Formats: sequence, C-alpha cells, structure tokens
Amino acid sequence: MDLKEDEKLISSDAEKLSYSGRIDFSDPKSPVFIFPGSSVSMSFTSSRLKIIVKNNHGYYDNYLGYILDGVQKKVLLSNDNSLDKITLADDLQKDKRHEVILFKRQDGCHEFTFYGFVISEEGEVISPSKKFRRCIEFYGDSAAAGELIEDEDHKSMASEKHNGEFSNAWRSYAMVTARNLKAQVSVIAQSGVALLDNAGCFHKPDCIGMESIYDKLHFNPCLGKVTQWDFSRFIPQVVVIDIGQYDALPIDYMKEDKNGGSARLWANHYKQFVLNIREKYPYAFIVLTTSIMNHHPSWDRTIGLICQEIRDDKIVHFLYSCNGRGTPFCINKQEADYMAFELSIFLKSFGPKIWQALDD
Repeated sequence: MDLKEDEKLISSDAEKLSYSGRIDFSDPKSPVFIFPGSSVSMSFTSSRLKIIVKNNHGYYDNYLGYILDGVQKKVLLSNDNSLDKITLADDLQKDKRHEVILFKRQDGCHEFTFYGFVISEEGEVISPSKKFRRCIEFYGDSAAAGELIEDEDHKSMASEKHNGEFSNAWRSYAMVTARNLKAQVSVIAQSGVALLDNAGCFHKPDCIGMESIYDKLHFNPCLGKVTQWDFSRFIPQVVVIDIGQYDALPIDYMKEDKNGGSARLWANHYKQFVLNIREKYPYAFIVLTTSIMNHHPSWDRTIGLICQEIRDDKIVHFLYSCNGRGTPFCINKQEADYMAFELSIFLKSFGPKIWQALDD
C-alpha cells in the first residue's frame, strides 16, 4: 500500500513494538491476531497515526479496538479481506509522547493480519515501558472473551439483535483481572464454547469444544488451516480455567443426573483437560471456576470434586459469591467488573508466592 511523502511505516517487526497474547508470528512482518484481547502497543511522537491491516472475516461485523492516549475507541473493518489503511488520528500534538494499544475486540468470528503503524515522517518510535513479569492465562467462553459485554441492559441478547458491535475483550473480566494484578495476559476464549466437541454453540452444527482449541494457534477451520500452538512461547505463573457451563447445551445432563453416564464422561474429560494444562505448565498455580452466568450448581460441584481428586496444592477451586446465579445472558461490563474484583481478591489472598512459581 502506497504511503504519502510525509508518512513512514513502522513495520510490524519493529523492535520497539510490544505484543501480548497468542499471535501467529510465522511471518514477523505480517503477524495474525486470532484470540480476543491480543494486542500490539507502541509509544511514539507524531501528528498522525494509521494502521495497515487485512481482515479475515468469518461472521458478524468485525471491529478493532484501540486505546490512544488513554481513550478507548473502535473501528469497523471491511469484510472483503482487502488490505486497509485506517486512520486512527490525524490531529495529534506532534512533539508529545503518545501511546497506542491496538487490540482484538472479538473472538474467533474473524482473524486479522497486522502490517504496521503509519506515522508522520518527522515522528519517531520511543522505547516502550518494561513488560510486567507476571503472566496469567485464561481458558474460557463468552465471559472471558467479552462477548456482548457492552450490551449494558442485555437488550440485544434478549432480542438477538446484534452484529458484533457490543463485543469487547478489553472489558472482559479476564482482561480486567490481568490489569488489576499487573500481569501480561493470554486469553484463550471463544463465545459459546463448551469443554467437549458436539456441545455448546460454537461452530454449529459441528460444534468445537475447548478440548480441540486449547492447544491450537489457528482454531477456527472456517478461517483457514488449523495449526498447533507452541506452549513454550508463553509460560504463565497463573492459569484460570473457566469452562463447562456451555456443556449444558443442548442437554443439561448434569442437572438431570449428576451421577449419570454423560455426567461421568464429562467429569473424566474435564479432569484430563486440567491434567493436560498441568503437563504444559508444571509449576503454574491453576484456578478452576465457572462464572456468574446462570447454570445449574451440579457443574460446580463436579468441578470441586475433581479438584479434590487431583490432590495438587497448586490447583484450587474458586466460586464467585453469586456463582451460576447471575445473568442468563452474556455478562455485561458491570458484571465483568464484579467478577474481576472477586477473582483479583482471591488471587491476591495467596500472596506473591503464586507469581514466583517459575522459580520453584
């Protein structure tokens, strides 16, 4: 894409850019953003700021989020997979230090490729602030992904009148918790995802579960080839596993018979999933939980029993004060803030030792 004479490209592989999240860097000059909340940030001086991106559209309208000098905004992407140069600002104070965070607002409804920032010719990129040493990873569904979180009164969810505009991972309880704890974060989340394949509501009618997503980089087959993730690229000290409530779709077998065959099968798979995460991260502090989204308590009781069976001092079960008794819809911003507050307090109660796990 051509630049104006008074513009210059800050390529996506520029040394002073800072990335966060599970991102495809197989081509450093065109990283692909896949999971919600993944971000790239830059400190700079310039009178203008643009981005060059290409959207890989799946469904819904797709938006990018950005925070420029502390103000959060969003921009609509094209749905035709074209290369776009998008202006984020053209009236900045040219001799002032500015900061931008570009982040993926939505889940696996799309991916986007980032080619770089465009700034004024006289502008320059400034060394970023040091990254947090703490690292936390979430495995979750709509609550962690921030699906419909800006639908404050749940009106669009109740009427099913929405097209991606209300989703915002930055406001999810997962991202808020990470900011509360001053931690780098990776959010492996997808709205409607269950633990098991053929359950929940992601990728209907052939539903894909977290068992088939957690170890992937590209995970939505509608957007291209499914690829594996290298777990050595991000090693968290704390992991939150918030999964299971969508397994009640299409049949809530845990509610019908918590000791039945389907319930036992799920429990076996859940236990193995937790042990798989433990194998990937031998020293991590792991939290098993669900959310305040309305669901039958048998799911949480089963998770609690599994936690006891595993007998690992660094694997704990956490329940919110109104766990499973909140909204029947996707969690809104106020509810996410409440969850982040309680989870943050819970994690802080263990002291700094859980963040020193890698040194054990």
